[in-house]
Amino acid sequence: MADRLRRRGTAHPSGRGRRADRPSSERGSITLWLLGLCVVLLFVGGLALDLWRALAERQALAGAADAAVAAASAELDEDAFRTDGTVVLDPEAARRRAREEAAERLSDPQGHVLEASATAEQVRVRVGTELDLTLLMLLRPTADPLRVEVDAAAAPEARR
Repeated sequence: MADRLRRRGTAHPSGRGRRADRPSSERGSITLWLLGLCVVLLFVGGLALDLWRALAERQALAGAADAAVAAASAELDEDAFRTDGTVVLDPEAARRRAREEAAERLSDPQGHVLEASATAEQVRVRVGTELDLTLLMLLRPTADPLRVEVDAAAAPEARR
């Protein structure tokens, strides 16, 4: 009887010995599942990498814009302050100072769009750049670059 069981594919009545005959249609199905899983993980990893780069770039741009408006808001019109005590900006000096400060803080000032505007009441800076997507470019080769922009504004204030 044990000899007959061994020939059928099981050495033990519980079925834990040699495998029973399986249909050949299941062979390689794990390989296909793993290949599909690798493609999905590549897509999710590429998306995470691109979003991480965009967030890091936005943080750097926000730091540069904040520093630029903070420095530019200190460019006061000294004549107006001395004559009647009003605290207003010198618009030309504020724009120049904002551009200088932002360019100093950016890693590649030529690769960034920098707009600085100032009035007597406030200074405003807009900094932006375009990021090329890395792994997602394989899936969408004709996709436009990702545009990242930051806006910052500040106004001088008198403290007594």
